[in-house]
Amino acid sequence: MAMTGQPAPPMTNLWWLVLLQGIAAIVIGLLLLTQTGVTLFTVVVFLGVYWLIGGIFDLIRVFLDSHNRGWKLLSGVIGILAGLVVVRNPLWSGVIVGATLAWLLGFAGILIGALGIIRAFGGDGWGTGLVGLLSLILGIIVLANPLTTIAVLVYFAAFWAILGGIAAIIGSLRLRSSSRAAMSRPQVA
Repeated sequence: MAMTGQPAPPMTNLWWLVLLQGIAAIVIGLLLLTQTGVTLFTVVVFLGVYWLIGGIFDLIRVFLDSHNRGWKLLSGVIGILAGLVVVRNPLWSGVIVGATLAWLLGFAGILIGALGIIRAFGGDGWGTGLVGLLSLILGIIVLANPLTTIAVLVYFAAFWAILGGIAAIIGSLRLRSSSRAAMSRPQVA
């Protein structure tokens, strides 16, 4: 079949890539729901390898670019050390990384909540104060139960991945139909 229409915009030709991303997101989401431990273990190992490789590249950049040399050196060393710790101790690291994330979320919730309450008294209204109070309470709950928070976050991430995957598949089909429509339009000289 000869192409008589205008070429499709570049992104519409890559509909299949968006489709693959959607399928991968659904698979990861389903694995998080059904094989939670193995999937988390794998994600933590990938995170460790990512930090390790990123740290090595940061150290290489120290010698290639003198701009911000100290920061590159620091991030390289921290990346390598964190990567080695995670790769060598993935089970222990899975708990520590999850707990650290829960603690960060808890402290962030408390800080954001306190600032919301302060802003409410400063004139931003009762809505800001209620949202701030809710954030403060949720932050305290997260800090009081970090392991429960980790479990909830895993399931939240699983459902988010599945919904995002479905949205990506729908988007890819729309891109595909846009690509076909653009290619079937007659070319105007």
